[in-house]
Amino acid sequence: MRRLPFLIIILIIFTFQESQAQKRKTERAYAAFSSGEYYDAIDEFKDAYSKTKKADKNSRTEIVFMIGECYRLTNDPKNAETWYKLAVKSSYPKPEAELWLAESLKKNGKYQNAIDELKKYKQMAPSDAKADQEIRACELAQEWLRNPEAYKVDELKDINSKESDFSPAYARDDFGVIYFTSSREGATGNKTHGATGQGFTDIFESRIDKKSKWSTPVPVEGINSEAEEGTPFLFNNYKELYFTRCEAGKREKKGCMIMYSQKSGDKWSEPKNLGILPDSLVAAHPALSPDGKTLYFVSDMAGGSGGKDIWMVTRNSESDAWSKPKNLGPDINTSGNELFPYVRSDGTLYFSSDGLIGMGGLDIFKAVPQPDGSWAVQNMKAPINSSADDFGITFEDGNERGIFSSTRKGKGNDELYSFEFPPLKFNITGLVKDDKSGAAISGSVVRLIASDGSNLQVESGSGGDFKFALKPDVDYIFLASKQGYLNGKEKESTKGQEKSRDFLITIQLTAIDKPIELPNILYDYDKWDLRPESMVSLDKLIETLDDNPNITIELMSNTDSRGTEEYNLELSQKRAQSVVDYLASKGIELARLTAKGYGKSRPKVVDSAIALQSPFLKEGATLTEQYINSLANDEQKEIAHQINRRTEFTVLRTDYVAPKK
Repeated sequence: MRRLPFLIIILIIFTFQESQAQKRKTERAYAAFSSGEYYDAIDEFKDAYSKTKKADKNSRTEIVFMIGECYRLTNDPKNAETWYKLAVKSSYPKPEAELWLAESLKKNGKYQNAIDELKKYKQMAPSDAKADQEIRACELAQEWLRNPEAYKVDELKDINSKESDFSPAYARDDFGVIYFTSSREGATGNKTHGATGQGFTDIFESRIDKKSKWSTPVPVEGINSEAEEGTPFLFNNYKELYFTRCEAGKREKKGCMIMYSQKSGDKWSEPKNLGILPDSLVAAHPALSPDGKTLYFVSDMAGGSGGKDIWMVTRNSESDAWSKPKNLGPDINTSGNELFPYVRSDGTLYFSSDGLIGMGGLDIFKAVPQPDGSWAVQNMKAPINSSADDFGITFEDGNERGIFSSTRKGKGNDELYSFEFPPLKFNITGLVKDDKSGAAISGSVVRLIASDGSNLQVESGSGGDFKFALKPDVDYIFLASKQGYLNGKEKESTKGQEKSRDFLITIQLTAIDKPIELPNILYDYDKWDLRPESMVSLDKLIETLDDNPNITIELMSNTDSRGTEEYNLELSQKRAQSVVDYLASKGIELARLTAKGYGKSRPKVVDSAIALQSPFLKEGATLTEQYINSLANDEQKEIAHQINRRTEFTVLRTDYVAPKK
């Protein structure tokens, strides 16, 4: 028995040594992760996981989550899904596991599963609006897949390798030569990324022959170095080359810079750093405006929206120095990443983002500059976009065809795809009607407002009819207005249409000569707080007020017949004020809103809609206290009382002008 303490000491020492070894493995894994060496960290974390005792559930679950993080950050959504799913199953306490599981499912094209997980995430993090955005994105992705754009997309098998090939640029005016970025064998640099497990990239070129076959890519001479080169952009008749060069070592980041070279004959000059930012910062993905006076680029420097943003610098002439960088602002940039800008000859900007509503990780977006300096941004949808990363697009000048990059084959590597859009023709015929009587409204002004900036106007004919010719790949709003009515609108889109077609719509207008009831503005008995279901109707009212900026309204709140006249007047005033407060919190000017409580003085008259929904109520009957007390049971009485507890609005003015700010 005297040997027992000695054996216990030996066991303690062994256990301590094993614990220390496990701790060192975990520390190495976290060190690699913190340095951005996600690819290397995967094996480190897996090794630490295998050495962690099953009894230490918390540590094992944390490591499982970190493995998922590594796979996510190395753009391997399939493996990320597996490990995040395990973390969630193991009751990982942080809601991020649920969110990133949903994001991985989304990138794997499992949209409905992603929606299910996002709803769970909403319960864990109700204040995070990202869940609602991503649910909407998944819903739209499914819709866009069912109704894809007319683009024809084909993989460029002649060019693609087993490594990454991305960010193409045409290098000749007949579009028979392309430059692109690749980590394939033959690159000048021989280093390997700890973040991706792939070699450093170079700029390669390929030429197309008379049989439309692309040649075997070769590195562009005079451009590449031991560092990383990529994202080429050619300008000035393809005689100026702008590209990105990144200096990096093992667990060491030295920033990225935009390089510039000129072509003389068949040779490129020694590349020079444009000096847009200090070398320690990231300046990448250059793209010039058609006049050469604006340079768009990507950076994560301070002052952005979060992640990587698109910035710009300007100059008055080619001989001038570039200005200080300016962020493109919230039309383009989000808390996510905006990358790979490209500018067409008409000034339209294309870029990729994982922060805007999209189908996968990175989606390609089209941004049209507006007269006021803003951008009208739209997703290019399927088949240009997919559940994977889609980015680095380039067009043939004047044509709706070109090349872009995608990871859609599921191997995690970037590949090049060609695309082409055939011309389409669309028309739309509409009717303007009274929403109550259904009668046609002639002489109403119908405006077409398009996402491409178009703005047209016609009058409806004697039968309330109107017609417009539409353009492909554009979202439309049709806004109808006539004196004595609230403006009405309908939306239509030519996106996702593979064939020419004619559309039909009906715009219904609401007369303002009588009070207009707000459906589902409901209150509990003796309460004036808005119930959650009321928000949908009030948001619709906000939309109506936005569509009718020159009206002011009175919010008219009514109570049921129970309680004293004085009490109900006070209660209804509070109910009306609660609606005004909500509208004001959403940005509606208080000068446009008046709250008025009518207590129980205006019992509801049963109309056909109410009678249809509640057959025990007689159409034309007034829901007085006497009538309600005559109903068969308490359930029917409570329904009648609830109908009286309503909010309506009436238009007071139609000539309101908002004060100048």
